[in-house]
Amino acid sequence: MAPTSPSRRVSKMFERSHVAAGGFSGALIVCIVFGGLVLLSPRALADSSIYDGLGGADGVSKIAATATQNFLKDPRIGHTFSETNMARFEEHLGEQLCKLSGGPCDYTGLSMYDAHRGLHLKRRDFSALVEDLQDAMDTHGVPFAVQNRLLAILAPMHREIVTD
Repeated sequence: MAPTSPSRRVSKMFERSHVAAGGFSGALIVCIVFGGLVLLSPRALADSSIYDGLGGADGVSKIAATATQNFLKDPRIGHTFSETNMARFEEHLGEQLCKLSGGPCDYTGLSMYDAHRGLHLKRRDFSALVEDLQDAMDTHGVPFAVQNRLLAILAPMHREIVTD
């Protein structure tokens, strides 16, 4: 069996911890596993060092573009974007990554619940998206520790996105 890539290990670890603990407490386990961070709220984890680690505005834009392409090409989740305006999606993904990472952006998209309502997404869909995002960050040379910190901030969104 081929060795597991670092991004796949993180995604599997995220999935196992999230499944075992569920919701917010699952995110806490992810934070503890990935460096002993204390989870007060998603914004409490964000500071400009994450934004800087993503490469600032240019890096966030490139990551959003690559992740969007990864999502579309992924046979596990690509079909979920069939009714989506992908230019707008990519813009909102960039805004959200920027804001959550401590950058100087405002997110102008829908809430995660409203954006995903009616899509009947499963835990495996969320895990596929996380893997594709990690691959995009790997492509752009984002340090593993920065990826982990961003994923810890994104983890609580699971309960707003997964409905089945």
